[in-house]
Amino acid sequence: MGKQVTKVIKVQVTGGKATPAPPVGTALGPHGVNIGQFVQQFNDQTRDLMGVTIPVVITVYNDRSFEFVLKSPPAAVLLLKAAGIAKGSGSPLAKKVGSVTTAQLDEIARVKINDLNAGSVEKARRLIAGTARSMGLEVID
Repeated sequence: MGKQVTKVIKVQVTGGKATPAPPVGTALGPHGVNIGQFVQQFNDQTRDLMGVTIPVVITVYNDRSFEFVLKSPPAAVLLLKAAGIAKGSGSPLAKKVGSVTTAQLDEIARVKINDLNAGSVEKARRLIAGTARSMGLEVID
């Protein structure tokens, strides 16, 4: 008999900086997963994404083994990085806090295309532009 999936866990962890502390420890501990092994493997795979928040989908099996898949960083995190600001606007319609160019939107869309429900890069760019506007960022050409 093969391995059976017991739980699928989704967490967001900072690239290259995972520790056994929350959110990793509290998510994996109750399922008997070797937290140290996960932390080491995750940090090895995300060395080049140091400091960027990365969603991870962890599949836990009945023998306490696990596999994990790294997703692309959230669009909001990539937009904040591209605009060079710390956080979005509290009132995006009234107060603009920064701007991003369409070239930056295209670059973010290419990174996110596999995780988005968009058929083309053009549609992905429009989704990312909507996220930018809702954060108080201005889209300029």
